[in-house]
Amino acid sequence: KLGEPGRALFRVTNTSDRPITGVATYNVTPMKAGQYFQKVTCFCFEEHTLQPGQTQEFPVLFFIDPAFDGDINLKDIKKLTLSYTY
Repeated sequence: KLGEPGRALFRVTNTSDRPITGVATYNVTPMKAGQYFQKVTCFCFEEHTLQPGQTQEFPVLFFIDPAFDGDINLKDIKKLTLSYTY
């Protein structure tokens, strides 16, 4: 629901044979709704190092700005998708 906090977990696995340090970048689709997706806590805010073969889950705390509902350009949107590239 708009304005209510949400939580998602993203699982990342280092499939290489060496430690990898990186920062995740995110994408919200449809793009025109991205401005209303507000991350409170996100693993994309800092670097993380994963050892070879290591899997780790990272939380994202977020909410959808209630102003989303008042934007007439978004009336056709029923679903937002948050994805990451690590």
